[in-house]
Amino acid sequence: MRILTFLATLAIAVALAPTASAAELKIGYVDLQQALNEVDEGKAAKAQLKKDFDDKQKRLDREQSELKRMKEDLDKQAVVMADDARREKQGELDRKFMEVQGLFVQLQKELSEREREVTRGIFEKMTQIIREIAEADGFTLVFERTDAGLVYAPKSLDLTSDLIRKYNARYKGAGAGTGTGADAGKKKAEPAKK
Repeated sequence: MRILTFLATLAIAVALAPTASAAELKIGYVDLQQALNEVDEGKAAKAQLKKDFDDKQKRLDREQSELKRMKEDLDKQAVVMADDARREKQGELDRKFMEVQGLFVQLQKELSEREREVTRGIFEKMTQIIREIAEADGFTLVFERTDAGLVYAPKSLDLTSDLIRKYNARYKGAGAGTGTGADAGKKKAEPAKK
């Protein structure tokens, strides 16, 4: 399926590029995940996301420990409790279970949204740099290398290292400090547009 999509895209690109003959068609590729992992801002963002994850995991662990303690208490006391008291305690345990389950879903959603927010800014800046590289070096098309997409391409068409080098040069210190990395990069990016 991906090969058909690639071939269709290639055919459309050739058809839409009337000034470029087949001999002038220059195709490159970039591994955005590798670039994200290797640019300074991406490293800082990953470190911040790891810290956020660890903080949320500690909170979830505390809640799960409390739930486990409540269950153990109920199991120990269930034999000597009146039916009404046992039902009440079981209801409290069920509510706590639902609360912990809801917290897990909430924290997972927060982490996913945070990751999307942080990486979106980095990927937007990468896209601009890729466009500049492609225009400067005469590339007609630049594809993203994915595990399921690009089967083979010569290393000479890989723009990833160039992207990483130019990104780090343009957004020096963007990942430093306590900011998200993406916010710091935006501050640096604005003067470049003038």
